[in-house]
Amino acid sequence: MRQLFALTAMSALAVAQMSPLGAQAAAVGIVSGTVNGTNGALAAVTVQALDASGAIVGSAVTTATGGFSITGLAAGTFTIQVVGEAGAVIGASTATLVEGAMLATVTVNATAAAIAAAATAATASTAAAASGAATGAATAAATAAATSSVLTTTAVVAAVGAAAATVAPVISVNEDVSGSR
Repeated sequence: MRQLFALTAMSALAVAQMSPLGAQAAAVGIVSGTVNGTNGALAAVTVQALDASGAIVGSAVTTATGGFSITGLAAGTFTIQVVGEAGAVIGASTATLVEGAMLATVTVNATAAAIAAAATAATASTAAAASGAATGAATAAATAAATSSVLTTTAVVAAVGAAAATVAPVISVNEDVSGSR
């Protein structure tokens, strides 16, 4: 009888210790979805999940159809951002995972303004790197445009102006080196 009691107590203890493992496995979340641009799905772009503090907690690269899946996330609210080739944010959305519902699906639409600003930033970054003077103005303009859902003249002018400001050191009109006057 004592042995039976001891065996039952040990079994109960073993099951109780395994319960937290099952709870931890259930707490792993997934954010999946699609990324669309102005002409349809965006393939081969990076999608990042940022936690409330702004830290990147997961990332994925979109498929040919614009699909992505970020796994291994804890419960919480995440900013899901799409990052263009030069590192500028070209679209963003939010997803919330809660215990018991650890799966979220989002669609992120990259705006025309954000894509144009990202292209301008990439051009400006290349020119600035060649001149040895890099600034973040074009990237900041691209990021600001990415958070807007409407293409405005102000956003375009700001992105072009920021890009021009970074390119300016490359062009010098201070002296005529041709020898003619």
